Amino acid sequence: MAWIKITEVENIPEMGSRKIVYGDKEIALFRTRSENIYAVNNTCPHKQGKLSEGIVHNEKVTCPMHNWVIDLSSGEATQGDCGCTDVYETKIENNTVYLNI
Repeated sequence: MAWIKITEVENIPEMGSRKIVYGDKEIALFRTRSENIYAVNNTCPHKQGKLSEGIVHNEKVTCPMHNWVIDLSSGEATQGDCGCTDVYETKIENNTVYLNI
């Protein structure tokens, strides 16, 4: 694994997301109100909805297809749903987001 420079923090909207493609991986970057940056596989474990198109709330995202709620820190479905999507480690240095891939 290696740290890859992705973007500046301000390029990810607060309570929003940005999608990136790295090799064969489509990854959604999320910025929460608390200024945490998360990176998860952009595919919901339920019906493969694009999580980057979902609604961010607290430290979670709601899939736009069937309202599954995914915890951004673990990738786990919540509220009794079962499934998980991959998560990627992030760090911020000098206002730049790095992703550990």
